[in-house]
Amino acid sequence: SQWVKLAEEQGEIVRKLKEEIKADPSRPKDELDAAVAKLKELKAKADDPMNALEDPVTKGKYDLVRSVGEECVADGELAMLMARKPESFVLYDGFEPSGRMHIAQGVFKAMNVNKCTRAGGTFIFWVADWFALMNDKMGGDLEKIKTVGKYLVEVWKATGMDMERVKFVWSSDEISNNAAAYWTQALDIARRTTIARVKKCCQIMGRLENKLTAAQILYPLMQATDIFFLKADICQLGVDQRKVNMLAREYCDSAGIKNKPIILSHHMLYGLKKGQEKMSKSDPDSAIFMEDSVEDVARKLNNAYCPATAEEEEKKAPAEGDEIDAGLESMHLVENDLKNPCLDYVDNIIFAVPDQVFTCGGIDYTSFASVKEAFVGGKMDEATLKAALIDAVNKLLDPVRKHFSENAEAKALLEQMIEWKKADLKPPIGLKRLVAADASKGPVWAVVAPPANENLNLGEVCSVLRQLTAAPGDVQLILWCPDWTSFVLNKCGGDQKVITACYTMLREALAAVKPDVMARVTVLMQSEAILKDPSQYWISVINVGRYFQLQRVREVDETNEYAGQVIAALMHVADVLALAPLTLACSSASSLEAANKLAVAYIEETHVTEIGKPSITSLDPLDSLLKPKHMMEGPANADDDIFVLDNSMDVGRKLKRAFCEPGNIEHCPPITLIDACVFSIGASLTVTRKEENGGDVTYSALAELRADFKSGAMHPGDLKPFVTKAVDAFLQSVRDRCKSEETAKKAEADIKAYLKKAAAASKKKK
Repeated sequence: SQWVKLAEEQGEIVRKLKEEIKADPSRPKDELDAAVAKLKELKAKADDPMNALEDPVTKGKYDLVRSVGEECVADGELAMLMARKPESFVLYDGFEPSGRMHIAQGVFKAMNVNKCTRAGGTFIFWVADWFALMNDKMGGDLEKIKTVGKYLVEVWKATGMDMERVKFVWSSDEISNNAAAYWTQALDIARRTTIARVKKCCQIMGRLENKLTAAQILYPLMQATDIFFLKADICQLGVDQRKVNMLAREYCDSAGIKNKPIILSHHMLYGLKKGQEKMSKSDPDSAIFMEDSVEDVARKLNNAYCPATAEEEEKKAPAEGDEIDAGLESMHLVENDLKNPCLDYVDNIIFAVPDQVFTCGGIDYTSFASVKEAFVGGKMDEATLKAALIDAVNKLLDPVRKHFSENAEAKALLEQMIEWKKADLKPPIGLKRLVAADASKGPVWAVVAPPANENLNLGEVCSVLRQLTAAPGDVQLILWCPDWTSFVLNKCGGDQKVITACYTMLREALAAVKPDVMARVTVLMQSEAILKDPSQYWISVINVGRYFQLQRVREVDETNEYAGQVIAALMHVADVLALAPLTLACSSASSLEAANKLAVAYIEETHVTEIGKPSITSLDPLDSLLKPKHMMEGPANADDDIFVLDNSMDVGRKLKRAFCEPGNIEHCPPITLIDACVFSIGASLTVTRKEENGGDVTYSALAELRADFKSGAMHPGDLKPFVTKAVDAFLQSVRDRCKSEETAKKAEADIKAYLKKAAAASKKKK
């Protein structure tokens, strides 16, 4: 840029002035100050991304692409993209093959696509057939939905869309073939985005914000995922999609993504009736559709709202407590006091076609401005405008009608569409779910492991062990490790490798301390199970979300304000459906217990018959905290808990400081730890003492120890050393396994590396 050159020259002037003043300190600094100010001004101009438009080729591409959008976020980024990737930039839009295509999606979109591809871009259409399946379109038949998609492609061909640089990507194929990449991207966006932020996207669904279903938190996250999954440089959708596209840009800030997707939002056509901010597929008279007959076009446009002067709108302020429909917000960024849909069609449909001439009342108009001026000025009346518009619209639709009457393939598609429309297709009835457990092996006793924790503590291990050992001998025992749920809850900083290591460590710790129990247990990693049939799993997640109101799902854990909490709760219900257990074992008063209750409620309230309603067995959790909770003030201290990876010195130091008040059995961490490490695995505790202190005593049950401690027969000073030995022996079995088993050894190394890195980052922040 010329500004870069001028800034460099000015920088040299400033440098020389500084040298001269250094040589002669008495010289006035006014000239230097002025030179520095000019340098700053030139640098600002040099840093302006719009300088890229100094190249005429780049400017031509920019102007062509920019003409598509009513708004661009951001113009400078678009200019730089045209300079950086003049022949390889990617734009995307998505559509659900649900039947009809209105004229904006047909003609207006085709002309916009042609502008973008002529400028050097590749336009990707994300054919959301999987989402249509999810929404039970075309009777929930994917092949029928794909046929609808092919029909819409034929409409665009007939409309004049240049297909040379257009790609149609079918979501059902892409998501199924790349499920891990797609869904982990969606989960990553969810874990970084607050529920309040996602709610702002509700306009794209036109729902009452405080009557949202839980699924409506998932939809915008998935739409944002599409952008990154397709590696789109530009989101070329309507203004109505702006909020969710902005969410994608905000995600880039959180995820450290430098090149944000550019948002190029096209105009939204008004509905043909008064007060309709946009067209509606549910109201066939609100728009012209691509398959409309000549008579349909005439009837709709003759009845269309068509004011020549602005009319005052009656706007009622919502009463206190009333719900506000976010979908009623204006779909337009440019002020338009007329809101005349007929003029809107002339501007954005008729003149969207290159070199178009609009003939009205015997006069040829080559610009929309001249048409509007004549109509508003009274030189053109409503009937004349509408007659000319009817003629012009029919001329645009004639090639489509001809294509579907003369092209054999297109004709067959249209006939099939008409037949299905008459058939009133109904979606199949029945539960859609992943099947993760083999029912032929007997009833399932399921234990869902807690969210991954890099500081896996003794209490968590022993609580899971207690839930597993509570199972009768005639059941199929399954430990479900929710690694993707942990990821969406941002556990372990969202490091999937560490999350996997945490569950490996849990499994290995359980095998070390209770090998006979673990010999019966089938350990299932959630992600591995999901990827065996991802489509059925995520459809079940979404179906659960569509049933439950958002607030009901929030009640599982209202302390978490991120969208990940909602997704995690829905996934838990889908996990239960996948396992179809007879019994769900969990810790009482935990978020897992609340999630289990939500799953049981879904099965009961939706009258699921394919699987039985599980019973919930809630067991008291084992707590390894070394202080009573009422004494836990301030930031967490590593010495206040016993961790699975603690060494012998750690155990000794921590237990020496552990709270252990004589006679207090309500809050006595050493007794709790003995229960966890000794009594719960069927062992006994022997405390050796001098005869004058009561002599040796052996305890085989928790009640005996608690009774002696309460009466004073067992003193804290006598108890603590033997608790230390017992806890250390318990953990030594885990340490030995980490030395002998490669999987355990690797998991330990991964967790320790992460902890070291996290500690260094925390220290750096301070």
